[in-house]
Amino acid sequence: MTHRFSRRAKASAAALGAALLIPTIAAATPAAATTPTVSCTSGKAGLAAKLTKDITAALANRKSTVAIGLYDRSTKTTCTLRGTTAYDSASTVKVTVLATLLWDAKKHNRYLTSTETSLATAMITKSDNDATSKLWKQLGLTKIKGFLAAAKMTKTVPGSGGYWGLTQENAADEQKLLQLVTAKNSVLSDNSRAYIQKLMGQVVSDQRWGTPAGAPSTVSVHVKNGWLQRSTHGWRVHSLGTFNGAGHDYMMSVLTQDNSTMDYGVTTIQNVAKAIHKDLVPTTAKTARYVPTSRPSEAFVATPAQ
Repeated sequence: MTHRFSRRAKASAAALGAALLIPTIAAATPAAATTPTVSCTSGKAGLAAKLTKDITAALANRKSTVAIGLYDRSTKTTCTLRGTTAYDSASTVKVTVLATLLWDAKKHNRYLTSTETSLATAMITKSDNDATSKLWKQLGLTKIKGFLAAAKMTKTVPGSGGYWGLTQENAADEQKLLQLVTAKNSVLSDNSRAYIQKLMGQVVSDQRWGTPAGAPSTVSVHVKNGWLQRSTHGWRVHSLGTFNGAGHDYMMSVLTQDNSTMDYGVTTIQNVAKAIHKDLVPTTAKTARYVPTSRPSEAFVATPAQ
């Protein structure tokens, strides 16, 4: 049977439909506007609230999508923001590659070869992509996944097709990695941990930006950064850092995407880092704070045609 509607009936139906839709749209607006907020806890009175306030202020009006992980052993302080959100790793995965190499060598009770040592040094201190590709190929996905499982980095997914820079990482897993690098554990030997920190402490000056920004001169700085531009989500700009001294032992991971330029991402990370260092490590007027290069550089990692 065919139903025919008059013009008046159609108009009434359209008006009713519009009336029904309006409350639905209005109700959905608050949920759509909700964005994650940083969450901090601490064993030191007042510190969590201060960090929450200052990190939030550092991110005010920034258009990047930012993930943060912070852990300070000395005050049992943690901060998280978008901890499980996945980002293309860019060069920050190089710390995982080195950790996998050392983990595998430990399993086979051997030292690194002179070639592996040269490749590892270039990979971390200069962010050399060719060196990384050689080690990535040598290790293979089975060993890399083996290390990730041992490190309980369960949400990290190695890049396929040799594109290690497209490894999917998140702030929570990167914090697990940095905790392994900075404290005794059964996954990495003491010598391995010391070696990773040594190389992260020798990164060339124009790549020592990001999380070290604002670090007091009373703490030692170890860093590995990365950046990557793609057609979706703009620039990814990331920084991993570990810091110890002045009675503190802390590490932070700041991952960003949707940056309009590389420098915009660097500034976002450094605003967060300055707030964290200031709150965690009280200083005197005479204490110098780390000022990163004004011309940050990084290696452009290979990606598929897009």
